[in-house]
Amino acid sequence: MKSVSFFITILTLSCYFTASGQYTETINNNRPGGSQGAFSVGTNVLQFETGFGIGQENPSLLQTQADAFAVDYSARFGFWKEELEVILTGEFQSNNITDTRGATSSQYAQRNFRSNTLGMKYLVYDPYIKRDLKGPNLMSWKANNRFSWEELIPAISVYGGANFDSSSNPFTPEDPFSISPKVSIQTQNNFRSGFVLVTNIIADRFTTQTPTYGYIVTLTYCLSDWFSLFAEKQGFDSDFYADNIVRFGAAALITADWQVDASFLYSLKDTPSRTYGRIGVSYRFDFHDQDEFLEEKGKAGREKKKVEREKAKKEKKKKKNYFEVDDGDGGLKRP
Repeated sequence: MKSVSFFITILTLSCYFTASGQYTETINNNRPGGSQGAFSVGTNVLQFETGFGIGQENPSLLQTQADAFAVDYSARFGFWKEELEVILTGEFQSNNITDTRGATSSQYAQRNFRSNTLGMKYLVYDPYIKRDLKGPNLMSWKANNRFSWEELIPAISVYGGANFDSSSNPFTPEDPFSISPKVSIQTQNNFRSGFVLVTNIIADRFTTQTPTYGYIVTLTYCLSDWFSLFAEKQGFDSDFYADNIVRFGAAALITADWQVDASFLYSLKDTPSRTYGRIGVSYRFDFHDQDEFLEEKGKAGREKKKVEREKAKKEKKKKKNYFEVDDGDGGLKRP
């Protein structure tokens, strides 16, 4: 198993995020980057994210040129808990390849899935709950908007899933097992300045003969409530395929449930060199019927629960006393 040292990474979610809960009033999206954000879509929210790219892949050693068309897709559903979501992701690619190694060039096609992965993501730590409980400083706009060291503490989630690979696939390594694991850690910082930083550290197919280890770092800047820019660096390494990729682009919110995006991908190496232009769209079906907030953990959470229970008892007692009336004999009775 090849050891890899990698830089810590990020995926950008949406800029339109409310820190005190998973559910947001506007779509909470992973596009157009390649990373996953730390937060889920919220319970009873079904979300689809898809796009297509057109580009070229030119391996310098093989002396071939591939005109490529790729479609990527993701389906996300939040259920049971606000912190949890199930995710199906995948990508289909079609390459028309021109081989120039002979006296005359020849052409052939490659078509298959680069990936099909089903998994779950769970938020294990959310630093924004306690920050929201403090509330804003009503006396100082500057205090509410200046940098704070606590912003460096990220939200953290974990992901576990399974890859489903087909046989005789030119885009995936050959292995006797068609199902292999994928795990990752996601972190996310939402800065008051409008920047969002998400990091992914990934171990993929690590039970096979050709494991892959990698990272993604995505930085997003929200120019307004409906428009954002992003830049991303991705690196991964394995005996089958290694690469260093940069992406950059923009996303625009059309409605609360609908987002469109455009991006560009460029490979920093020439085995193969890769360039792609991509456009995409995301849409959510929002069946979230109530505002839910993540439960505060630890001592503060227990004290908060205690206060809420005492308050509920007082309300119950007050309601009971309200309905007691004089029975005419100096006692009380209920109507």
